[in-house]
Amino acid sequence: MQIAILLYDRFTALDAVGPCDVLSHLPGAEVVFVAERPGPVRNEAGSLSLLADAALSEVPRPDVVMVPGGPGQNAHMDDGPILQWLRAADAHTTWTASVCSGSLLLAAAGLLKGRTATSHWLVRDQLADHGAIPIDERYVFDGKYVTAAGVSAGLDMAFALAGRIAGDPVAQVIQLAHEYEPRPPYAAGNPETAPQAIVDAVLARRASIVS
Repeated sequence: MQIAILLYDRFTALDAVGPCDVLSHLPGAEVVFVAERPGPVRNEAGSLSLLADAALSEVPRPDVVMVPGGPGQNAHMDDGPILQWLRAADAHTTWTASVCSGSLLLAAAGLLKGRTATSHWLVRDQLADHGAIPIDERYVFDGKYVTAAGVSAGLDMAFALAGRIAGDPVAQVIQLAHEYEPRPPYAAGNPETAPQAIVDAVLARRASIVS
């Protein structure tokens, strides 16, 4: 089972690394990072590079596609190599998934028309501009498409997807091995529960987060 994780300049690292670290433990999984060109690809902070193992053209028929979000996503919303590859690869996938604003790339590629989907709360409503139906959920399954909300939601989605692929016991083994039992110290992970001053602070730096 080949799992292709898309990389592009200024992606959000956890969007890619979190699902990678979960899904790579599935039986028979082969994870490959893909980009327009092989080589290092920098995250949005410029502090981390992941190595793209292959060019898009070298991975034409993956079983699973995973698209991270990040402020660099905005540069690929017009038709070009990434959207073209997403459409072509999606014709062969068993699952097509995204984290955070990565769902906007799936939507821009025309893959989410008429489907329910989610994204980071800052940009979730933009899904409707591309014919998707945005909903406020941690992650959403609609057919073979699975989208996650912002950043950390990619981990929850990855465990849920692992269960769909290999069964709940396998996913639970991976969860326990990761000791994944989130207990955040603050109730600030959602704009509905975060203090207004915190919401305002995030809105003030919106461009560095998702666009």
